[in-house]
Amino acid sequence: MTRHETFPTSLSTDRPITLAILAMGGQGGGVLADWIVGMAEAQGWTAQSTSVPGVAQRTGATIYYIEMVKAPDGVHPILALMPTPGDVDVVLAAEFMEAGRSILRGLVTPDRTTLIASTHRAYAIAEKQKPGDGAADPQAVVTASGVAAKRVIASDLDKLAARHGSVISASLFGSLAGAGVLPFPREAFEEAIRAGGKGVNASLAAFAAAYDRAQNPDAASAEPAEAIPPKADPLAPVGHPGFDALLARVRGDLPAEVRLLAAAGLRKVVDFQDLAYGEAYLARLADLLAADRAAGGADRGFAFTAACAKYLAVAMAYDDVIRVADLKTRGSRRERVSREVGVKEEEILYTTEFMHPRMEEVIGTMPAALGRWFEARPGLVARLDRFVSRGRRVRTGTIRWYLALYVVAGLKRIRLRTLRHSREAAHVDVWLGRALDVLPRNYALAVEIIGCRRLVKGYSDTHARGEAKFDRVLSAVPMLVDREDGADWLRRLKQAALMDEGGLALDGALKTVATLGE
Repeated sequence: MTRHETFPTSLSTDRPITLAILAMGGQGGGVLADWIVGMAEAQGWTAQSTSVPGVAQRTGATIYYIEMVKAPDGVHPILALMPTPGDVDVVLAAEFMEAGRSILRGLVTPDRTTLIASTHRAYAIAEKQKPGDGAADPQAVVTASGVAAKRVIASDLDKLAARHGSVISASLFGSLAGAGVLPFPREAFEEAIRAGGKGVNASLAAFAAAYDRAQNPDAASAEPAEAIPPKADPLAPVGHPGFDALLARVRGDLPAEVRLLAAAGLRKVVDFQDLAYGEAYLARLADLLAADRAAGGADRGFAFTAACAKYLAVAMAYDDVIRVADLKTRGSRRERVSREVGVKEEEILYTTEFMHPRMEEVIGTMPAALGRWFEARPGLVARLDRFVSRGRRVRTGTIRWYLALYVVAGLKRIRLRTLRHSREAAHVDVWLGRALDVLPRNYALAVEIIGCRRLVKGYSDTHARGEAKFDRVLSAVPMLVDREDGADWLRRLKQAALMDEGGLALDGALKTVATLGE
């Protein structure tokens, strides 16, 4: 979204020019503020910047506030420390929902504010923590900005900066220059970047691209789309004899409608455990396919088997402490984090993980018999939990913590004999058994039963809450099995379970289902 109209080339200098920057950690908001202040001072202006940090990086962005004025000689202006609603000339938002928050705060007004925003999303904790899709609707911000701002310049400035090897502060600075709202030439902006002395060439390149886009907004839509590298064929051999043999079974034994999902599922379960576990996955999928055929699945595109291919893999590759430790000690994870934070070759990266284990997780990693012995002694478990259940900041870049996680990841060899695995396997048996019982009577409902596995995710408290919701949703199956709209009702129950963590929406939906037979 880009809106560009004809406005005065600069703001009045009779009073301070006011700018507010809303940026999250790592986006260079402080650097952007320093560039603006440094540029103003180099042009003979008096400038001042302040910052008010958010509660946390994603529960509220830091607001950098800048005032600048061309004061007469001998005059020392008094500048404000905080933005006042209705009195901000330029708002720069380093993420699209932050633009929306600036509107809610009253920083953006139709009589004076130019809103410069990046349209990319960095999802807030409140959006991520919802069991289902908690992403806020960006269209609401688009609509509000069109009414609330005098002028809007918005595009994906994060992608633009990344394309030139820089960060979003540089492209925001270029958009500010291209907007023409400050009484300084382009050269003054570029000199401010050079004076910073770090990443100058990349910052100037991102600045120039954003400047041109702000000056010629129509050109942004005409830019050629970035080439998306073709994805590797998931059914193609990978060069490992054992895994390629399993892939050959997928290609030869499963219908075309199922193969891609089954290949992805096979990769997931093999990565989780080993080739034998992948073979067990395919064997179980073959049994489910046979039941699907018997229920007339060929005429329905084998929808039941396709759902099983996806969610059986999810169920078999459950999250446990062994899996978490394995993922956190992988070299591929370190490479990904280094790439995301822009680590240079000469820099050293340290990551700090926050972990809060409980005795339940410790017992879950024990052999099943030993784990049940501990569970039968709740007093002992409670005493041990006082030493185990506390938050820890784990620095995986140190030998001590890396080796500790590496040892936990090595428990993968005994995972299939642990108490946690025995419980997961039993839960999968019950789940698939319910679906197979329903399949001959109500095909669509059986497919929805398989899809309800989406409710179970994570580990620790998250897993327990999800599994409890899963069981409650499936408790309605006997009331729905003989109804033509049974699948629709189960889908509604699943959606209700995803609406809130506490399950209030699910409570109401279950009460409604209970009245269907009255």
